[in-house]
Amino acid sequence: MLTTRSSRRAAVLYAVLLAISILLLAISGSPIVREVRRGVGFALAPVQQVLTTGTRTVTSVFAAFGQVDELRRDNERLNERIQLLEVENRRLEQTAIENRRLTALLQLRSTLDYGSVAASVIARSGTESERIVTLDRGTDLGISDGDIVLAEGGALVGVVIEVGRNFSHVRLISDTRSVVVGLIAASRATGDVQGQLGRPLVMSRIPVTDVVTVRDTVVTAGIDLGNDIRSSFPKGLLIGTIVDVQQDLNAVVKTASVLPAAMLDRLEVVLVLTGYDGQPAPRPSGSPLPGASGSPGPSPRPSGSGVGSGRPRTPGSGSGSAEPTASPTLPPAP
Repeated sequence: MLTTRSSRRAAVLYAVLLAISILLLAISGSPIVREVRRGVGFALAPVQQVLTTGTRTVTSVFAAFGQVDELRRDNERLNERIQLLEVENRRLEQTAIENRRLTALLQLRSTLDYGSVAASVIARSGTESERIVTLDRGTDLGISDGDIVLAEGGALVGVVIEVGRNFSHVRLISDTRSVVVGLIAASRATGDVQGQLGRPLVMSRIPVTDVVTVRDTVVTAGIDLGNDIRSSFPKGLLIGTIVDVQQDLNAVVKTASVLPAAMLDRLEVVLVLTGYDGQPAPRPSGSPLPGASGSPGPSPRPSGSGVGSGRPRTPGSGSGSAEPTASPTLPPAP
């Protein structure tokens, strides 16, 4: 019963809606309906504009969020690229520095008449009284105890005091046990150049009658010390520059402070002279060693102990970097 009644109501409603639809279709083209639609459209236009603008704004906001996220990802990629380029740039800078230093050593090697081996500093050892560095070359390339070590520009670094198959220990000239007979290039005055930790080298026993001024260059003397004893260093190797002069009014000698030419605390690559035995090598061209004044070169190295006369045995030997010192010519006592 209820089902039949519901079916009748649905049929009636469908018929009414169909009739209304047909009626609307019939009158939709009439002027009155068009005016009504135009009025309704005019009245709803602001609402439609607001809705359209809002929709566009929301769409723009979402699009902006998407662009910001994309820009953030691009920025992260660019930052990663920049970091990689910075690392590569630093590597290239270090390579360029190493190449310049190696080129300088090769140029130095071409000016020497002695055998030489390029080596890298692989370790440093410093105590209250010593300064020693370790090189990555040893007896397998001909390095021996007593061999002289130079930095770029021919600056004196020190002397090999112990050597193994693939390593060498070098006592620096800043070590307190290092003594080298130095020559002031301008006045030709000589003196003993000794190491001082953390301070300039000390050039002592300079005759008071000799002229010594700040900025004078000091080189190895390579002089004949008498009794067939020669300096264990070739003549003219650059030691450093005088930065101060001290003189006691009652003394017959004076002392100078010498700043080493080699950057001893920053050594990375060096040149080891393997062919020098205290005797000058033949020089067909007649050109002197770097910094040499042209006076006769050293004669054969005498036998004995210490770097000045032979080969020290261990880094701890007290005379490993010293050479026999020259007594200055003193003026007569008043």
